[in-house]
Amino acid sequence: MNRLAFLALTLAGLAWGLGFPLGKLALRELDPAHMVLLRFIVASIVAGPFAFATTEARALFRSLPVLLAGALYGLAFVIQFEGLAGVTVTLAALLVGAMPALIAISAYLIGERVTRASWIGVVAATGGAALIAGKPGGAGTAIGIALSLASLLIFLAWLLALKRVPVTRSAMAVPAVTLIVATLTVLPIALLLHGAPPLALSAVAWSGIIGQGLLSTFLATAAWQYGAARVDSASAGVFINIEPLIGATLGIGLFGDPVGWPVLLGGMLIVLGSIVVVRGERPSASHAADATHGLSMD
Repeated sequence: MNRLAFLALTLAGLAWGLGFPLGKLALRELDPAHMVLLRFIVASIVAGPFAFATTEARALFRSLPVLLAGALYGLAFVIQFEGLAGVTVTLAALLVGAMPALIAISAYLIGERVTRASWIGVVAATGGAALIAGKPGGAGTAIGIALSLASLLIFLAWLLALKRVPVTRSAMAVPAVTLIVATLTVLPIALLLHGAPPLALSAVAWSGIIGQGLLSTFLATAAWQYGAARVDSASAGVFINIEPLIGATLGIGLFGDPVGWPVLLGGMLIVLGSIVVVRGERPSASHAADATHGLSMD
């Protein structure tokens, strides 16, 4: 059982889940694209030493799958946060909750083995996220919903592109290069949409940006890519549902959101679904081979 991989995926879900409250701090003073740009710049500063330290890492800048993954990652975040201006957090959480099901279906369609435990975990965790999200009703504009759906599909393409990236000795090489490519992708988009980002921000806004850059971008990306490379796509996808679970928990604890049975039951389903996947995982030969690579954190 790939316990370290599942631990990394859990950490990624937790870090992504922190992005919502941290983003709220920054969005008070920034446009969405500017916030995404600044968080990726912070992440790229930390990722730089890993991306340029070795010849192997620098060679990744010539790898088409890595370049594609980085571009898709940055584009997805810009579209997601621009779309959030036109939808409620409820609807956004519901869309995130659908992601594991999309991953499992796409993995099945491209011929990847999807275990019965993975399907059970996907159904349970996706149902839990839907309960937490509630009934969206008229919770978004047409453009907001369209952008949110588009970002979901782009994130799916990013996850599939990651399956094609080269195996490296350092576990940090691919995520580091991916983040830098993502930053270079976001830069012209943000400038075109809103011009140069303001830098005279309050300490609160900067704390949100730096927190997003370090935790919800750098740490989450590195942890996800480490874990996702060592388990099947459907199993990894279940852990995305930790994000709306953390968002709901923080909303209750920090912002006084009401606690109802859908939130409690939904949280239990997400946790149980993740446990089913972890307990039912059987490492395949390809995953065993992957586990011999990328163990160095150089």
